[in-house]
This record gives sequence, C-alpha cells and structure tokens, in this order.
Amino acid sequence: MESLSLSFVGWFFTLFSAAVLVLGFSIIGWLYRSGKLGARYLQGGHLWNDALLLVIWNVGLAGGIGVLARQSFGRYLLGMFCWVLIALVVLSAANRLWALRQAHRDTPPGDWIRAISAALVLVLPVVALCGATIVTLRSEAAWRAFVGS
Repeated sequence: MESLSLSFVGWFFTLFSAAVLVLGFSIIGWLYRSGKLGARYLQGGHLWNDALLLVIWNVGLAGGIGVLARQSFGRYLLGMFCWVLIALVVLSAANRLWALRQAHRDTPPGDWIRAISAALVLVLPVVALCGATIVTLRSEAAWRAFVGS
C-alpha cells in the first residue's frame, strides 16, 4: 500500500479539525443565542458529549500541527485521533441503524439496504483515510522524517 504524504496528512487533519471545531462552536453559539443551549444541557448527557468531542477534535488539531512541525508527539496524537475517529464513526452508524430498526421493525428489506448503503457511504471513506493515515504514520519513511528533525 502506497503511503500518503506527511504534508498532506498534516494539512488535511489540521484544516479539517479546525473546520469542525469552528462549526461546533458556531452551533453552540447559535444554540446559546436562540436560548436552546440551556435546555440541551439540562436534558442530560449532552454537556459531556460536547466536551468529549471538543477534546477529541483538539487532539486531531494538535496531531495535525505536530505532524506538520515533524514533532514526535504529532505522530502519536494523530494516530490516536484516527483510531478514535474510526471507532466513533462505526459506532455512530451502528447506533443509527439500531435506532432505525427499533423505530421501524416492519420496514421492507429494500429500505434496509438503502439505510446500510447510506451508512457505508460515510463510514468507508473515513475508515479508508484514517487507515491510510495510520499506515503512513507507522511507515519507515515517517519514522525517518520525525527522527531526522
């Protein structure tokens, strides 16, 4: 398997993580301005979910910046972020499919095929990109690039 460029990996995860953080803070700001933030957090669990997601995406941002700067912590943080992102995406898709199953037990098989296909459209690219990133970060070339600096 051909590994990705370290510069691509660093820039992609830095910019993508920053964009997700900006979007997340924008949504929280919108909820605050509309008066719905308090109700969201009073429902239970959302505060911890949001805080944990904030930490995870900050790890991705720090890992991407670390890879760009060829700092050894960047390899480890970005690798950990990719493993966590794979787990989150797979578990989220499985959770949504389970919820759909619970809500529509009598759904025809054709609808399930579409639902599973839609889940795979999101899951497969994330798993492929994160898998390629993990392989890249563990490659001999990456090791040399981080040790040489």
